Amino acid sequence: MPNLLGIFGGTFDPPHLGHLILAAEACQQLGLRRLLWVLTPIPPHKLDQTITPIEHRLTMLQLAIARNPAFELSRVEMDRRGPHYALDTVKLLAEQNPGAEMVYLMGGDSLRDLPAWHRPAELLSACRYLGVMRRPGDAIHFPALEAILPGITRKVRFVDAPLVDISSHEIRQRVADGRPFRYLLPPAVYDYILEHDLYH
Repeated sequence: MPNLLGIFGGTFDPPHLGHLILAAEACQQLGLRRLLWVLTPIPPHKLDQTITPIEHRLTMLQLAIARNPAFELSRVEMDRRGPHYALDTVKLLAEQNPGAEMVYLMGGDSLRDLPAWHRPAELLSACRYLGVMRRPGDAIHFPALEAILPGITRKVRFVDAPLVDISSHEIRQRVADGRPFRYLLPPAVYDYILEHDLYH
């Protein structure tokens, strides 16, 4: 049985129940031994946005994943200077986990945009699979992708999960507006946001 290691990256600002549901389904459906949560300090595509300080996001992520032994926090992007490209992250994690095969998790929208990523063909080669978590309206045209990245169709494994329409952006907006947000998050993360007065 292959030793499959999942990689789930993001800003997790904050981590919410949608993230946890997708991660749990990916582990079960793709047969992952472990799932590494890779916290991205400053994503290249969010340079124009206000992002919560890394120490708060790190603590919230640790609280969110603490009770699942298959989930682990990875500091692979926190402990090196940016920019942080998926290919470099996958290669480093492969070096740190000899014998494991990498499964990079992404949303359907990211799969559609993959040709515009940094050296996407090399990323494809470095992964056993791409675990793609479907989202509403993420139309994926495989013939077009295949023309640019030959072999991509064989690498994709879809993850079917309950469609929980929660986003970190919506949670931040709800907090700022004084609307309810308690049941969109693990209780420990909710308590942390209140304790540290985040997102106001």
